[in-house]
Amino acid sequence: MTGFPGFLGSALLPRILDRRPGSTALCVVQQHHLATAASRLADLDAQVPGTAARVTLAAGDITVSGLGLGPADLEDALSCTEVFHLAAVYDLAVPERVARAVNVEGTDRVLDLCRRAVDLARLHHVSTCYVSGDHPGRFGEDDLDLGQGFLNHYEATKFESEVLVAAARADGLPVTVYRPGMVVGDSRTGQTQKFDGPYLAAEFIRRQRGIAVLPQVGPPDEVLASLVPRDYVVEAIDVLSALPSTVGRTYALTDPEPPTARQYAEIVARHYGRRVVWVPAPLGLARTVVGLVPGLERLLGLPAEVLDYFATRTRYDTSHAVRDLAGTGVACPRFEDYAATMLDFMAAHPEISSAAMV
Repeated sequence: MTGFPGFLGSALLPRILDRRPGSTALCVVQQHHLATAASRLADLDAQVPGTAARVTLAAGDITVSGLGLGPADLEDALSCTEVFHLAAVYDLAVPERVARAVNVEGTDRVLDLCRRAVDLARLHHVSTCYVSGDHPGRFGEDDLDLGQGFLNHYEATKFESEVLVAAARADGLPVTVYRPGMVVGDSRTGQTQKFDGPYLAAEFIRRQRGIAVLPQVGPPDEVLASLVPRDYVVEAIDVLSALPSTVGRTYALTDPEPPTARQYAEIVARHYGRRVVWVPAPLGLARTVVGLVPGLERLLGLPAEVLDYFATRTRYDTSHAVRDLAGTGVACPRFEDYAATMLDFMAAHPEISSAAMV
């Protein structure tokens, strides 16, 4: 597994171990995250005794050949039967150099290891719905390159990484791709690792008194907030990864009926006792003003990159995911049912920032 002790990896690891009795896991962890990984693993072991004995934390770096693993760890990695590739830079404002090194070159290194692993049964690649870029309208689970442009380096490099994975799959590598939407905290507890994207929009509403003024950079009744709580993403990957029939498939793991931008804003505003007023503002002008006026992003608490997602009209088709999860008890909850939990957790944890693990 790459991506432990990240937000999704920390929750997924104990599930896949539980579903695979007798198996062990090798987690490739950057040297400067090893202490955090060890602490996270100790927490998991306290919840399920024996977990730590089944996990090896190996210092490595996915951006270099052999994932930067030492000889013994590399030998173990090459004997694996499954690879869960979750490591990526999840940051809308990530510089291109960093995004390319981790998201593209890192995925290429993982694919190289998978090709060398003679007993490999499957690569589970965690991508994102936002490989869709600025594509308007329906974006299917079998779609990838539709000539779309991209709003930031995160989207562009995740698209490029999935192109590499698709090529490897076409060459015969057994692969399943999972595309989460905009991941927020656990729907039951609100727990999350960072506050970005929809949290920043919610905080922007909260900080205004009485009336919350929002820039209308796109039609609020047509723009969709494709949110998805962590528990649904993790449970879906856990279930789908164990089904032989899912090899070769791509799954959009997001809300099949997401709230519109207006519905999202109004649900948040009601929670804080605010009333929303939309003020028309051309996206380009709004982005320029917020991005260039010194201190304005910090004052508003709403980065320029977030504004793009109030204008993008993409609808994600989740047909494969809904069909193959039918009867498993795994389904995406509606935003209105967990919004209060998400917002209350944010209020209770001001120490959490929007910084990504890099």
